[in-house]
Amino acid sequence: MLKPVSLSDEPQQTRPSLPRRPVTVEETGLSMAYIADLVLRALYVIGELTGQGLSDHLHLAHEGVLDKAIGYLRREQLIEVKGAGGMGERSYRYQVTQKGIERAKELGERSQYIGPAPVPLAAYSAMMEKQGMRGIIVDENAIRKAFGHLIINDQMVQQIGPAINSGRSIFLYGNAGNGKTAMAEATAALFSETIIIPHAAVVDGQVIKIFDPIYHTETPLSASEEITSDRRWVLSKRPVVITGGELNMASLDLVYNPTSKYYEAPLQIKANGGLFIIDDFGRQQMRPRDLLNRWIVPLEKRVDYLTLHTGKKIEVPFDELIIFSTNIEPKQLVDEAFLRRIRYKIEVNNPSPAEYREIMRRVCREKEVTYSDEGLRYLLTEQYARRGLDLRSVHPRDLIDQLVDIAHFNQSKPTMSRELLDAACKSYFVDL
Repeated sequence: MLKPVSLSDEPQQTRPSLPRRPVTVEETGLSMAYIADLVLRALYVIGELTGQGLSDHLHLAHEGVLDKAIGYLRREQLIEVKGAGGMGERSYRYQVTQKGIERAKELGERSQYIGPAPVPLAAYSAMMEKQGMRGIIVDENAIRKAFGHLIINDQMVQQIGPAINSGRSIFLYGNAGNGKTAMAEATAALFSETIIIPHAAVVDGQVIKIFDPIYHTETPLSASEEITSDRRWVLSKRPVVITGGELNMASLDLVYNPTSKYYEAPLQIKANGGLFIIDDFGRQQMRPRDLLNRWIVPLEKRVDYLTLHTGKKIEVPFDELIIFSTNIEPKQLVDEAFLRRIRYKIEVNNPSPAEYREIMRRVCREKEVTYSDEGLRYLLTEQYARRGLDLRSVHPRDLIDQLVDIAHFNQSKPTMSRELLDAACKSYFVDL
């Protein structure tokens, strides 16, 4: 059982151990016939392999598991031994017979999955139950450390901390340019521990590929773990999935490839045990109501229901911290009933003059521009006040970038002079 992890300034994280390597067919959770099919398909697609090569490819033990399947396939005259590269059955080289080729083609009509043997879907669900987001606890020190590169006030710290600890859903809203996306991404820095996920899961003979190197960062194993662990599972950092306007309903369901005849897990499954950030909420290729209708049950029950192409519905874990980030008025997106299902609603306000000043100081230091209080006063009185502009957290970065570009073009030193500030504002702000 994985223990809750406290993500404090001095975190003491326990690295989970992969399940023990199965030494019998029964311990794999798979049937002998299914393992034999995996062996036959691997030999048909890859070609000649040794017993050790099959073990490395399927991530199953040779003794007690693959040797049983190989023995069955040989008795059925579906594969044959072509030679040996050393001592023992591990070194035997196997290839598919003509009868085996015909059988492998039949199997390919059902599934062409080639890779580490899958784990039963029930085993995946049980593993996620042990290491879900409800065990994550952050404190004020952890928040301030993860958000150290941002300017956030005490009130925001007291809001965002409990929201993260909930492990459920957060709704960040407010004007564009005030750091909602940066806050969501900073939250990801809190989830540095490892979790256990499978390469793939199987249900009713249907394979669902779960591990994705885009979102899962594999943690190396020790030499002893390589030998003793069930390598169908992977140690990975808690995943962080970020999606924006490209999100559509199809990406939230199982993606069946009619050519390879297996499934790719949807984004919310790949985010299990981690963070799912939906940026620019309201600008997706679907209505916000449709998205939340899709997730009413998962947000409440922590389980999702997906449909196989056969029509069968399966239950899968839905255990992740979801952050909705938007600059659209909440009332324009969803009604009160839906907002109740999103537990924490946090408004990210415009920065105060003092916060704006600190952001400007940090940006100037980063861009090697000498900060000037006089220049800032001129900017606020002559540009913001005259134009009727609101302060935004992103403005200092963008304005200093503009200022530096203009100074380099004019072959002058970038400073917070009135002339350069005026030129930067003229090319950045638009009077509407």
